[in-house]
Amino acid sequence: MTASTAPTIPSSALQAETVEHPRPVERLVAGVATSDGAGVRLTRVLTQPLQRRLDPFLMLDAFGTDNPDDYIGGFPDHPHRGFETVTYMIAGRMRHRDSAGHEGLLQNGGVQWMTAGRGVIHSELPEQEDGRMEGFQLWLNLPAADKMRAPWYRDIQSAEIPEFTTAGVTARVIAGASHGVTGAMQREVTQPLYLDLQFADGALFEQALPATHNTFVYVYGGALRIDATDVPPQRMAILKNQGDGVRLQAHGATRALLVAGQPLNEPIAQYGPFVMNSNEQIFEAVKDFQAGRFAG
Repeated sequence: MTASTAPTIPSSALQAETVEHPRPVERLVAGVATSDGAGVRLTRVLTQPLQRRLDPFLMLDAFGTDNPDDYIGGFPDHPHRGFETVTYMIAGRMRHRDSAGHEGLLQNGGVQWMTAGRGVIHSELPEQEDGRMEGFQLWLNLPAADKMRAPWYRDIQSAEIPEFTTAGVTARVIAGASHGVTGAMQREVTQPLYLDLQFADGALFEQALPATHNTFVYVYGGALRIDATDVPPQRMAILKNQGDGVRLQAHGATRALLVAGQPLNEPIAQYGPFVMNSNEQIFEAVKDFQAGRFAG
């Protein structure tokens, strides 16, 4: 499914996920075509008006193109404060550098998990001049108590992401846990589940989830049936907060992200790359950035 060399967890080690009352689809969302950075073309799937509904998630961007003109400019130096960025690269190579002194190469099947905390300036620039660039960037909010923590960064290579196959579905567990398999990352407060799923035609996947966790599925290849709703490609399905989990069935070979998390239920104030809890904190973030206090 990727350039992953991660060992697949044997089926004998998996734990069944039993879902008796699957969540229905609340609504389908089509992403908005836009550009960011130095002209990188992308689709903004989770937009700002959905932040409260999908708390603790703030944004999801999907990018995928074979045209270097759509990505070659990359994302030059830009600031962040108050949240985490999770960049998942399906194909391509991107170099990360930041003001906290971190540097890493994000490539096929890998994840870059960055905690902006009190403030960081970073860049993400392609290390290729042709070929396909494809992946996702998810923004995960930080609780108020952690928004001013020190910046942190981790490169997760493809081989470090646990992978398992069950009943025609191969799952990569980027965060959280599924079928008894612990993912590459854990977050105690927001408890994110982040799965990349590859389905054979007709394959069924079940995932138990607390009804309190906000959940969405993004189909980026093929199509799914979720409860009684057909979800076409390039659509996000927001699932209702009821039932005991998720039941997904593929129509044809399909690829999808399953993302869920515990909402923070805290105020959200956003101004571009700064996400805090009040306008006053946003003003302070802008002032600190302009004064050069985002050195890490």
